Amino acid sequence: MTTSPTPALTARAQEVSPEIVTDILSLVRQETGSYDLSGLAAGLDLLRELAVHRLGPPDHEHRYPGGEYGDTLTLTYTGTGTGHVALVGHYDTVWPTGTLAGWEQPATDGREKVSGPGIFDMKTGLAQGIWALKLARETGTPLPTVTFLFNGDEEIGSLSSRPVIEEVARKVDVTLVLEPTAHGAVKTARKGSGIFQATATGIEAHAGLAPQDGASAITALAEFVLAAAAMAAPERGTTINTGLIKGGSATNVVAGQATAGIDIRVTSQAEQDRVDAEFDAIKVSDPRVAIDIVRDWNRPPMTLNAASVPLLGLAREVAREQGRDLADTAVGGASDANFVAALGLPVLCGMGAVGDGAHAQGEFIYPDTVPAQTALVAGLLERLAQPLRG
Repeated sequence: MTTSPTPALTARAQEVSPEIVTDILSLVRQETGSYDLSGLAAGLDLLRELAVHRLGPPDHEHRYPGGEYGDTLTLTYTGTGTGHVALVGHYDTVWPTGTLAGWEQPATDGREKVSGPGIFDMKTGLAQGIWALKLARETGTPLPTVTFLFNGDEEIGSLSSRPVIEEVARKVDVTLVLEPTAHGAVKTARKGSGIFQATATGIEAHAGLAPQDGASAITALAEFVLAAAAMAAPERGTTINTGLIKGGSATNVVAGQATAGIDIRVTSQAEQDRVDAEFDAIKVSDPRVAIDIVRDWNRPPMTLNAASVPLLGLAREVAREQGRDLADTAVGGASDANFVAALGLPVLCGMGAVGDGAHAQGEFIYPDTVPAQTALVAGLLERLAQPLRG
């Protein structure tokens, strides 16, 4: 493989850093909550415009309709080498439209921060990925073909984009996911995730005149979610969170129906099997209430598979040439990298922003890290002009 002129690449990234941050902020100002289809469409159009502005028209592109979710866009730029790399990132955020207007800036810790909804997770990574290819091109070294994949439903499970992600991952040599770092570390292990919906169906009755004739779905569901919470095993990496709950029709009516949305994270298939079995065994005190569970084991656990080990080593080489060590870590959150790792294909996640506060008011990036992170991806692209060898 060609040796990367990393110091020059890093210096160039430092020089254009204000432009990169400007592009990041333009993406942040277009709100793209996962359930706002018009905002998502505008956000994806803006993202495409940014890619074309910085890189020129792609050689191939395809927009996959998301239906009730955001569309998925692939843009392929043909390289001068034989390798093929996918740069994957989502443009949807957890923040509903209108959040930007009331956004509160985080407290300073003596270091400059830039904040905004979705800036850390993960609009910074999107802009850095585009600029990484631009800067790598400027060096004149052979480069791989690069396919960008931008999806608009990652925060709600990649329900429409998963098949596209898996299809692209099978066609390329390496996948780099532009999710934020873990305080500068790349993410080589992630928990698997499940989204369960539990629906309790009881019997409605007048709460004052004939409460004994009713069977409360709300009471039964409360028992159910408490029993579910007791299944958590943090020492084994298993967490269970009931994040949504609704039900009933009026305060003076014994509730006939109630539902709960439950988030489950596991680190192994064995834990997934245990949770499934224990959910099946939950009993509520009123036998007249039926509990139905719809299970969606959305993402499998991600581990550092054999195919990804040499990729991690290559990323560390590039980082060392930048004058820093690159750590890797396991995290509780899931991402689209889980799908790729489960196929046994080479993937690194957490190639994007350095900052903190994902999904929290005041999420931020450290702008002084933007050059190094951009140069890291650019340097990897140079090294991947040929297919990765284990």
